Formats: sequence, structure tokens, C-alpha cells
Amino acid sequence: MKRYKDKYPDENGKFGIYGGKFVPETLMPAITELEEAFKRFWINNEGNFREEYFALLRDYVGRPTPLYYAERLSEELGCKVYLKREDLAHLGAHKINNALGQALLAKKMGKTRVIAETGAGQHGVATAAACAKLGLECVIYMGAKDVERQKLNVFRMELMGAKVIPVFGGSQTLKDAVNEALRDWTTNVRNTHYLLGSALGPHPYPMMVREFQRVIGKEIKEQILEKEGRLPDVIVACVGGGSNAIGAFYEFLDDDVELYAVEAGGKGIETGMHGASLCAGEIGVLHGAKIYVKEDEFGQIEESYSISAGLDYPGVGPELSFLKDEGRIKAVYVTDDEALEAFQLLCRLEGILPALESSHALAYAVKLADKLDKDDIMVINLSGRGDKDVQTVAKALGREI
Repeated sequence: MKRYKDKYPDENGKFGIYGGKFVPETLMPAITELEEAFKRFWINNEGNFREEYFALLRDYVGRPTPLYYAERLSEELGCKVYLKREDLAHLGAHKINNALGQALLAKKMGKTRVIAETGAGQHGVATAAACAKLGLECVIYMGAKDVERQKLNVFRMELMGAKVIPVFGGSQTLKDAVNEALRDWTTNVRNTHYLLGSALGPHPYPMMVREFQRVIGKEIKEQILEKEGRLPDVIVACVGGGSNAIGAFYEFLDDDVELYAVEAGGKGIETGMHGASLCAGEIGVLHGAKIYVKEDEFGQIEESYSISAGLDYPGVGPELSFLKDEGRIKAVYVTDDEALEAFQLLCRLEGILPALESSHALAYAVKLADKLDKDDIMVINLSGRGDKDVQTVAKALGREI
């Protein structure tokens, strides 16, 4: 692959055939306003936006997050394993990087109200916190099933002043929450910013979220060079919509580093109960962009499934879709059972509770380690902490707590 960084998206917001702006006419003015604001404040750094944003990452989020050498896990797997500790960012996940960036942008644009969608609740909590910090009204849409699965995060959002609205339509998961958020935005574009949580949606969202999450990969590069004096051989990240993965991968796209995007295999690809759009999906349009999606023979979006609410989404962002076709990233999957085993393995060996999302990356790292030598370096992006998932894990293991 030729040099990639800073070439995409093109002037039409596309990554090859992927991306674009598939939105109703009523939303085009809002999309155009957002695109222009992002250029002014982020690209041209109007009003020292970047300095203000990176000060928030340093003082409010606690960046840089550590790149932790997992000694016992390394001994178990037979190679050098580093964990990028996004679970130690404020509120316990990488989501805060993007939420603060977009909330700050919304405030600069003069918006007084922010809406968002959430699956696992981590993006909702991050958005609620960013809005509280910056004095913005906050409304969160969440599938009714996810409200039940993530009660703790719902309470955290409400404590921070957000209004959480359960969505009972469709599969009652993240896809349906996105639909409701888009409907709200269509009605209230004048005073409202839609704070999209992943590298999805119409342009400029995929680019914007990538830029706000790009800090993850920049830190990995600086930290591994300091610790090992060279780049890693492999980076592994889980993929739902793809924000933590593109954040971890982007700085390495022009380097000789293998990049693995691990999707939710759920109960097995062959059962249809999975969230592995890159591995088993088709090219289609969902939530404003052309991407890999789960769809049936008539082009209707199929329900996704994963034990992890954050990976329970039937599509993957346009940049990762493009990179998969280009062969620059390798799309793989693991099942619920494999993720549960990895969750317990990290708890037992390192005393760290990973999010179920991150456990998918860990599970594939275990498989991948068989192909690596003892001096090979593998970085796993630990996108979030697993406190929120303890009840789900206990139930899956047949334990009552």
C-alpha cells in the first residue's frame, strides 16, 4: 500500500468507495455547518482550539495513558505483550477523547444542546461528563436492551445531569439508538449537536472521530520507542463501529506493523448471531455512509449480536472498511466464549478487569501469540475497563452476585 496518512478522506468525504454523506436534505445544512466548523477550529486551530482540547486531555482525562508491559501475560503467551491502558482514562474508556473534542466544538459553534447514542454506555457516560464539564444540555438515546444490560452506566449518566431515553423499536440496541438520535437531530438542528460516538456516520464524522482518537496511536508510538527502541510487530484492537481501532492504528498505517481488527463473532458466524460486519458482511449504506454492514439478500439491515453491548452494531466505519479491502488491516473475529475466557485470563494474570469489548482483542491476541517469537512485540489496545460488564460476565458463567 502506498503512503496512506493524510490522504483520506477525499474532498467528498470518501475513503475509496466508502463513506460519503447519505443523509436527508434537512440534515445537509447541519452537516455542512459541522464540516466548516471542524476545518476552522481543528484544522486551522482558530481560537487555539487544539491547545484548549489537549489541555483538557492532559488535566481532565489524565493523558497520556500508560503503555503497560504485562509481564505475566507475556510469560503465558510467549512474546512481549504491552497493554495500552485506555481503561485508565477518566471514566474508564477511550470514548472521553472524542466526547470532549466534539463537545468543545459544539460549544464553539454556539450549540447549547448535545444528543448522543450509546450501546455499552461508555460513550454516553463520556458525553454526559463532557457536557457537564462544558455546561451543555445532554440527552442520550440508548436501546432498551442496553439500558437493562448497562444499568450502572445509565445511573452514572443521570448523576451527571443527562436525560437517558430508552429506545424500544427494532432490536432495542445501538443501531436503533442511532436512528432515534438522527430523528432528534433532524428536528432540532438549530441548537443541537449530534455527538456521534464512533468513526461512523456521514462525513465529516468518521474523519473527526479518527482525529480525536488519533492520540491513542501517537502515544503508543512515542511510548514503545521509549521502552523498546523500535515499533511493535503487531497491534490488536477490537472493532464495533471502530473508533478505538482506527485511533490505535492510524499512526502506524505507513509503518511495517501488522494491524488486527477483532470483531464480535458472538455465538459463531455460521449462526448469524454475531457483529462481524468486516468478516461476514456486505457493502451497503447505514447511518449516512457506505460501509460494510450485515444485511439480507434484499438489502435490509440484519440485527447484530454480541455479549458485549459496545460491539453489538451491524456495521463498521468507512475507513476501516476501506483499509480491509486494501489489505492494510486484517479483519478477524472471536466468539463470546473466547472473549469470556480472555476476560478471566487477564483478571487472573494481571489483576486488570478488561471491558468485554477489549476482551475480544485479548482473545485474538492469545491465538496470535502462537505465531510470534519471544522477542516479538504485541500491543493490545485495552479500550475500556470491565466494571460495567461484571454482572454480564457473572450471568454468562452461571454465577449470582
